[in-house]
Amino acid sequence: MTTAAHAILFAGGDAEPHIAPIQVRDPRAGEVLVRMTAAGVCHSDLHVLNGDWPFDHRIALGHEGAGIVAAVGENVDLAVGDQVVLSWYAPCGRCEACVDGKSWLCAESGAIGNGLPDGTTPLTADDGEEVRPYLGVGTFSEYALVPRAAVVKVPSEVPAPVAALIGCSIATGIGAVLNTADVRAGQTAVVVGAGGVGQAIILGLKLAGASKIIAVDLSEDRLEIARQLGATDTVLGSDPDAVDRVRGIAGGSGVDFAFDAIGVPQVTEGIVAYVKSGGAVVLVGMPSRDAEVSIKPWRLIVSGQRILGCNYGSSRPQVDFAKIARLYLAGQLPLDLMVGERIPQARAVEAVHALTQPVGKRKIVDFTIN
Repeated sequence: MTTAAHAILFAGGDAEPHIAPIQVRDPRAGEVLVRMTAAGVCHSDLHVLNGDWPFDHRIALGHEGAGIVAAVGENVDLAVGDQVVLSWYAPCGRCEACVDGKSWLCAESGAIGNGLPDGTTPLTADDGEEVRPYLGVGTFSEYALVPRAAVVKVPSEVPAPVAALIGCSIATGIGAVLNTADVRAGQTAVVVGAGGVGQAIILGLKLAGASKIIAVDLSEDRLEIARQLGATDTVLGSDPDAVDRVRGIAGGSGVDFAFDAIGVPQVTEGIVAYVKSGGAVVLVGMPSRDAEVSIKPWRLIVSGQRILGCNYGSSRPQVDFAKIARLYLAGQLPLDLMVGERIPQARAVEAVHALTQPVGKRKIVDFTIN
């Protein structure tokens, strides 16, 4: 048996993504069929359309989302009707990284090949050819069929748009602060890039008790959002004295942590200038696969500075997603402030292309509206 659905399909190259009917097979042992309720529009989808992360197969776009359990296979400890957040990096649970408790570094995840743990896909297009779900989830589809490791149950009280964002931007940004950087109360930080992930980093810094939270962005609109989220200071990225201004706000010697929430090489190369001796740069924003940057190792060595890579917020979804949901419900994380315009599935492609304009909050594909 299969479930009929509509997805946003992309064949790669110069092809234009489009809505098309698909068939989703029924869940097998250890699998979950999810009826999607909300999906975030993330820059990683734009990377795919731009060819920065090329694939040699047709994919169903979307990787940040939440929904309701519609059916389960054998040996699944979830019930139909449970609200779940989808994780786009379901770990294998067997490799060295997983055994070491670092599932975000899993080397055997089926998500790497845009499929299930066994390398197959549960999706078929109407032409009879297979479609692979982007990062194993394909959240712009009306239904997603995923392994149990790719879903995390959250309370029904969490609004679907918030739950969707927990699955990528929020977990990545807050995890970058609490897990990767381990920011302590009273420390200082600059966040370069106040888009979705940057906004979550700001919330994480506020939660951690950072004394100075400085946002840098080219958009006045996003700097205003940053202030609403808890940034103590803002600096326009186009200001030629931006580095000196940030260092001055932090007391003159620089910040303890500089978070690169963009991933553009020219930003990455210059971000060390914000950091004081003994401080750290945290690379969070994703670049194209072949991006290169140059560094000056002498300064890093004599200043005792560090560069930290951050994949998925160094998060363990089964633990961290639920924790973030609890903090939201307790009023300690105002995640609603990150939710932007809700749009129908038909506008998903338009919203992805619009990410080239750095303004506003995270758009949400709302599957309850037409």
